Amino acid sequence: MTSRQSRLFALAEAMRARKTGVTAEALAERFGVSVRTIYRDLDTLQDAGLPLLAERGRGGGYALDRDYTLPPVNFTAREAAILAALGRWADEMRFVPFVDTLRSALDKVRGALSASDQRQLLGHVETLSFIGVPALPSAPEVRKAIEEAWFSGRALQITFVDRQHVESGRRIQVRGIRMERMETTVMAHDLDKDEARSLRLDRITRAVLL
Repeated sequence: MTSRQSRLFALAEAMRARKTGVTAEALAERFGVSVRTIYRDLDTLQDAGLPLLAERGRGGGYALDRDYTLPPVNFTAREAAILAALGRWADEMRFVPFVDTLRSALDKVRGALSASDQRQLLGHVETLSFIGVPALPSAPEVRKAIEEAWFSGRALQITFVDRQHVESGRRIQVRGIRMERMETTVMAHDLDKDEARSLRLDRITRAVLL
């Protein structure tokens, strides 16, 4: 495969991964080529049947037709090894609150590989390791509620323990998740006090979707 063929394939995958437009300038910077080259590549992809659209306005640029879908992506053993190793590390370090979803996704990555690629994957993963300090643990039911609230935008009723070990009940909207070396923080909006809050995940002892 030539370098241009590789770039065209990578460009098609990048366009497929996006749900919003991207400018030719941004693509040129990402792939390390000129804007003129990106325009030629986009024309080639369109000629090959990829339904690219040019969108104007904020968030515009080039994007795939939203009604277009591609077959499932096949990972190489090398790609899957990196994903599996990073996922395993995030799991062991207890960074992400959505552990079950992560494990399910990694199982699908492994399951898509052939037997020989599985063996190659295991070899890759065993020689790739990360060193870090695990975040403090949190209850599985809390993690699941946080995950659902984050993805769905629903509010949560939580019980939070502060530094003085005093419990309090709060209604929050999850705005984001910040993962640091030793702790995971839920960035939230306190619905009762109408203010932003940074809440350590391990200090949330109970969480119920509203």
